[in-house]
Amino acid sequence: MNLYLECINEQDEYEITPALVQKLEELLRLAGEQEQVESGEVVLSFVDDETIRQLNRDYRGIDKPTDVLSFAMSESSEDEPPIYYDEEDLEEVELEMLQEMAELGLLDGGEDTLEEFEEEPEKLLAEPLGDIVISIPKALAQAEEYGHSAEREIGFLFVHGFLHLIGYDHMTEEDEKIMFGKQEEILAKAGITR
Repeated sequence: MNLYLECINEQDEYEITPALVQKLEELLRLAGEQEQVESGEVVLSFVDDETIRQLNRDYRGIDKPTDVLSFAMSESSEDEPPIYYDEEDLEEVELEMLQEMAELGLLDGGEDTLEEFEEEPEKLLAEPLGDIVISIPKALAQAEEYGHSAEREIGFLFVHGFLHLIGYDHMTEEDEKIMFGKQEEILAKAGITR
């Protein structure tokens, strides 16, 4: 399974620890296994209420903060042709791309280093599944309201966002029951309970 998570912290209200990121990576793996999503990359951003309010206004027309937003990459135009990679040329392409990125300084100072890509070259070509944006102030308030940990709430919102990325929704009562059931099942597999 080649699922990758990139976390971007754009807030300072709550520390995003390596242990939390590791738990989110575990949730991504479990959700991928359950939903038969074998590869891809998810970008997860932690933001403040003002940032998520702006995104919610700009992309959904709702001018107020929300807890989580998902932006699926699969919602592209039907006119776009799919990209196919020849498996025989994959290693050569990866090495060339890594060398070019290193020469341009694109690997310097970032989380992804040349060594990391050399260890997991398939990460470089992982298909982006989409972006998930979580409001940390909303997550903290909801954790307090529901009487569970912030980590549990962030995990819940992450799994919720991931399911949206792969096509689930909760516009009807039946769809909500299905989606929320899947969320709870994934969280339980990771040992995250209320």
